[in-house]
Amino acid sequence: MSLPLEGISVLTVSQFGAGPYATMVLAELGAEVIKIEDPSVGGDVSRSVPPYTIEHDSLYFQSFNRNKKSITLNLKSPEGKTIFHRLVKASDAVFNNLRGDQVHKLGLDYNSLKGVNPRVVCCSLVGFGTSGARASEPGYDYLMQAYAGYMSMTGDPAGPPAVCGVSVIDHAAGFAAALGLVAALYSAARTGEGRDIEVSLLDTAVSMLTYLAIWNLNKGFAPVRRSGSAHQTLVPVQTFKTSDGYLVIFCAKERFWQNLCEALGISEMADDEMFRNFAQRHKNRDLTVSKLQTIFATKSTQTWLELLRGKVPCAPVHNLEEALSDPWLLERKMIIETEHPVFQKVKQVASPIRVSGTSFEHRRAPQLGEDTEEILKNRLGLTDSEIGVLKRKGVV
Repeated sequence: MSLPLEGISVLTVSQFGAGPYATMVLAELGAEVIKIEDPSVGGDVSRSVPPYTIEHDSLYFQSFNRNKKSITLNLKSPEGKTIFHRLVKASDAVFNNLRGDQVHKLGLDYNSLKGVNPRVVCCSLVGFGTSGARASEPGYDYLMQAYAGYMSMTGDPAGPPAVCGVSVIDHAAGFAAALGLVAALYSAARTGEGRDIEVSLLDTAVSMLTYLAIWNLNKGFAPVRRSGSAHQTLVPVQTFKTSDGYLVIFCAKERFWQNLCEALGISEMADDEMFRNFAQRHKNRDLTVSKLQTIFATKSTQTWLELLRGKVPCAPVHNLEEALSDPWLLERKMIIETEHPVFQKVKQVASPIRVSGTSFEHRRAPQLGEDTEEILKNRLGLTDSEIGVLKRKGVV
């Protein structure tokens, strides 16, 4: 059985995290993803992201660009634009994550390309949109976490605002863009007409505020940073210090609270008017948490896990090495390997999307321009002599 996007060809002009992540998701669903990189600047800037770099490559780049092809092409040159249009004619989609004001300038939108291919879908993953006063501003995950209020709600209440340890906005926007592109491809298959899809990093960040946003917009709710990374309203939902580490408890249902009290030997607390439901525990948060913290500090994290699993949602607070060595990941085949000429065997995390009835052999991310000649020869019919001229001019 074939992968869902087998036969779909996507041209992508993208760099760093969000765009490459989106197109890697598409590639691992079967799409042919051709990464267009500017030879004048050494290609995708993430090829040089430290700490693990070699010439025109890095482990950072490898993590976002598996299973793609790379062609070097200067889109600002007349010859480069001509080659690009010839590729668009034979492709299903054009993806970019450039600065918003660059999308129209480089002709990567549907209005610019519909004359070349009326069925082509054009997806732009940008910081603030492709039009308006902020279109020319650069967009990065860190900035979006600040703009959208995430940092104001994250971190110890006694310290400064904190950023999430992973680029959550980049990844979420990547998924949103991939979904939008696939939806537009479905529409184009039915109607024969492509269209623009636009996803903004800031829009994505704001959209994920969901319940906090509706509380604030309608009731003026003002979230605050709480000790133990505690939930804004549900108690107890937070980390607790154990004798040797930290444990997360998630009592998102009243029966979990009842189970927790029974397991901790404090059944009387479950029946106490001060703690009997969400509203009362929220009202008496400090007292609730204080009583529980005293108990959790008496035993190890593993001991509590053995006592609570199956009764109360709970988890150890892993460091990165512990998280990646969890046997569950092996069972789920979430750690994959690719072969690299310099880094050799490269272990990576897999896509979370599972497609039944298929198998997939992962390929390393391409070297800069690795597939240029093959694509120019086999797709466009260019000769070695013609390609040589383009190289001397810096077009490829």
